[in-house]
Amino acid sequence: MSALAPNLLAFGRVLRRAGLPVGPAEALSAAEALGHVPVSDRAAFRAALRATMVHRRDHFEVFDAAFDLFWRNPDAPARPPAPGEEIPDLPAAARRATEAMPGGAAPAPPAVDPARRDDAALTVSERERLSRMDFEAMTAEELAAARREIRRLVLPLAERPTRRFRPDPSGPRADLRATIRASMRLGGEIATISRRRRVTRPPPLVLLCDVSGSMARYAQVLLHFMHAVANHRARVHSFVFGTRLTNITRALRDRDPEVAFQAVAHILPDWSGGTRIGEALDRFNRLWARRVLGQGAVVLLITDGLDRGGAEGLSDAAERLSHSCRRLIWLNPLLRYAGFQPRAAGIRALLPHVHEHRQVHNLNSLRTLVATLSGAGSSGARNTGRPA
Repeated sequence: MSALAPNLLAFGRVLRRAGLPVGPAEALSAAEALGHVPVSDRAAFRAALRATMVHRRDHFEVFDAAFDLFWRNPDAPARPPAPGEEIPDLPAAARRATEAMPGGAAPAPPAVDPARRDDAALTVSERERLSRMDFEAMTAEELAAARREIRRLVLPLAERPTRRFRPDPSGPRADLRATIRASMRLGGEIATISRRRRVTRPPPLVLLCDVSGSMARYAQVLLHFMHAVANHRARVHSFVFGTRLTNITRALRDRDPEVAFQAVAHILPDWSGGTRIGEALDRFNRLWARRVLGQGAVVLLITDGLDRGGAEGLSDAAERLSHSCRRLIWLNPLLRYAGFQPRAAGIRALLPHVHEHRQVHNLNSLRTLVATLSGAGSSGARNTGRPA
């Protein structure tokens, strides 16, 4: 086992680079499991690692491809591509595993040219290309870069007035009670007029993210956005839904993304499965709306609107949700298509009840959303199906 341990840790790093949430806990569990199976039995060896290092069904294909590459399956490619070598046309999972192998994703070293002048245009151009690229089309290396950019996003919602007041010598309102109390210390003589100002604070933010099969690729990236927002401001409530609604607010409070996503993986039963948007929103309205939708809350609904339940009850649930919050913003990856038409029943049921309908498929769309929500409020106009 001592000779196997370094290879096991290296395999865990490969899985992390391929996008799987593998940390020290999984490595320890894998090492313990391998103590109960014969290492010479390749099938048992694979099954032990897969059972302890993979938590989601949609990661099985990536794990199998990485296992075959790392543990040298004779039917797998003999080596990862050399730096600068073009990766052959492979399935998405095999490509992610190939790029995650040591040396597989390293860029070609630039040629040394003494006449070359340093120029930052290449870096800026690469960043702009990454900002415009669809999350679904990104490689493992590009997804890692996108996640780093997302962690820098901050969402400071414009503050809203509350019912509370605080003492303020230059406040716009006179505070009669404080004035009388101060005059009692002077024998009833009023020397100054106490003043007060209304307390303002950012409104609550509620995130509802679809993690069904059609949204799985986007949800992997947008969970990083949810984690970044939850760790940069107070009163953020995070939920995910597929066939059922799951509250992941506490899981996302950990500042370490890997720890947070491992906690989410353990409590999320329906990742990359079906989707029943109407049932999920109805359950949110009944169990959580009164707890989290106070003081002008803003709701971000992240879904493509494709409901396998035939949109049953979706219109009524969306209408109630819209009336319970100040702004209901629908973030839809399908709006990336220029010819988008609201033909699906779920999309038609949602559209009349959302205040804004925005695209969310790349870094630029997230930055636009942050800039909009950080501004001075909303026009309140309903969207008719076109991207904002």
